[in-house]
Amino acid sequence: MFQRLLKIINEEDLEKIKNTKVLLVGVGGVGGFTLEALVRSGFANITIVDGDKIEVSNLNRQIISKESNVGKRKVEEALKKAKEINSSINIKAIDVFLTKDNFSEYIKEDYQYIIDACDDIKIKMELIKYAKKNKIKIITCLGTGRKLHPELLEITKLNKTFNDPLAKKLRYELKKENISLDIPVLFSREEAIKTDGMVGSAIFVPSVAGIMLANYIFLDIIKENNDD
Repeated sequence: MFQRLLKIINEEDLEKIKNTKVLLVGVGGVGGFTLEALVRSGFANITIVDGDKIEVSNLNRQIISKESNVGKRKVEEALKKAKEINSSINIKAIDVFLTKDNFSEYIKEDYQYIIDACDDIKIKMELIKYAKKNKIKIITCLGTGRKLHPELLEITKLNKTFNDPLAKKLRYELKKENISLDIPVLFSREEAIKTDGMVGSAIFVPSVAGIMLANYIFLDIIKENNDD
């Protein structure tokens, strides 16, 4: 299935991609597209974590959602979709909301990359600390809701972000624990649209963000290969 991919990368690149262990936390608006991009790009060892179910309000932006699976578990539907694309991949689905208390029970494998596509500030903190402790590369996605311009997405370091309340909270919490802000993040330069009640969102920004997260580790692996 990777004949066309092998026109632009080599066999050694693809083999390294296949053998890379990736932890993806969150398979919603952002993470669902991340998973799709990973699977279609040769990643074959993926653990996904999400404790949510698919809701009607997800249909406008989440790639795993459709009318026929509303009410079903997100990780189960994400796993099923991934296997439909490539039945030979090794994908592990953990159907749980991570907390500080249960984190070590579920997150304990030797991953090479962590992709944080969740929206829980405490879990973002735990993932960053876990990555630093175990020398795992991590990229954290910041806010994509209430925005309409995917061209304003950017990958940078946490200490260089702006227009993002989630980034501000994360910086504050990390500083309290004396943890470096030199962390790769994906954020939007766009100022959020003000809304009342439910956070508004369209497919455009979360989908592109998800693909950018997958592309980030894809390119990092190829770069490492070419630098050897």
